[in-house]
Amino acid sequence: MNRSVTALFAALEALLVVAIGIGIPLAPLTILWAFQYGLQVDWIVFWRASADIWLLGSGVDVRMTLDPAIATALGFPAAGDPFVITIALLGFGLLTVLLGARAGRRIGETPHNNVGIVVAIATFGILSLAITLSTLFAAARPSIWQGTLLPTAVFALGLGIGVGMSARSRGPYVAAWGERHFRAIVDGWRADVRAIVSASLRAGAAAGAIVVAASAIVVSALFLLGYAKIISLYEGLHAGVLGGIALTIGQLSILPNLVIWTSSWLVGPGFAIGTGSSVSPFGTSLGPIPAIPVLGALPAGDFAFGYLGLLVPVLAGFLVALVVRPGLVRAIGGSRGRLVVAGIGIGVVGGVALGLLAWFSAGAAGPGRLMDVGPSPWLVAALAALEIAIPAIVALLVGRPRAAA
Repeated sequence: MNRSVTALFAALEALLVVAIGIGIPLAPLTILWAFQYGLQVDWIVFWRASADIWLLGSGVDVRMTLDPAIATALGFPAAGDPFVITIALLGFGLLTVLLGARAGRRIGETPHNNVGIVVAIATFGILSLAITLSTLFAAARPSIWQGTLLPTAVFALGLGIGVGMSARSRGPYVAAWGERHFRAIVDGWRADVRAIVSASLRAGAAAGAIVVAASAIVVSALFLLGYAKIISLYEGLHAGVLGGIALTIGQLSILPNLVIWTSSWLVGPGFAIGTGSSVSPFGTSLGPIPAIPVLGALPAGDFAFGYLGLLVPVLAGFLVALVVRPGLVRAIGGSRGRLVVAGIGIGVVGGVALGLLAWFSAGAAGPGRLMDVGPSPWLVAALAALEIAIPAIVALLVGRPRAAA
């Protein structure tokens, strides 16, 4: 396979990722346009809606302006005033990463993979720009620079993951120039520093992953317990079969957001569904919220044992520290101070990871109260770091003399 063929193959892979991402919301909306609206509405409206949904999945800000009559009917304040939607529909962002990883693995197997990587990213960027420009109109106007760069960055992340996986699967891994340079710097560190940094990164990331995994389980349980209320909300919307399918796809796009919000709930701060509202382990206080069926699973009232949710990050920090302790003690000896530093590092890494996820998942989802939706990233990061670091330090110090011996 020569360079031209590799470039064409990479461009087609990028095109396929974009087509799937936009096609998922566009297909049911097009069917809705044909059967429910009888082809009477301009199809470009549905194209713009699908493109905006796809762009929101990568964190692109979209400036919206509702018709004053519609805004008044919906009860929104300052009817007709523009507002910006900043909340990311992380389901579509996750899809782009996964499809990018698949494309990266396929491109990584070609003999001229460097050419393929550059062409794929460039093609994706051009397509993102074209899609953004095609959606510019008064009612909904995405940021042009964000619409070009952010989806491309998300795709490049997945592409890099896929290329790395492909390189490792082919046999002895040859590190790229950047990785070789980084390893050269790290090799210059003292052995104990390398051990502490490595343990902090691995255990902190694992602690954050455990909290997110537990959150996914909690969300699944809430869906099962709130199934009847979710169904009643579906029936109350009278969306029909096609509208229900489109609504379900939209709710699936925020499912990763819900999991991350539940992580914030387990950490302690909880999250908001509108200014002045709060959903936390110690109680729920909600004002008027959108009639989105999936929100029917939200718990209501106070929780007598809500504080038990805080045990999840605590246990996560303790368990991951126990796992890394033997190797860490062998590397740094029996220094109590170094073990404490490693425990603090585990907490910081876990807190930063959960705080970043909280930041990605929060934002403005509409006008008025909906300008504040999701958790506070700074509060989540600070409390998660504290809840993970303290049990991690305890776990690292437990049995220290025996491990050193």
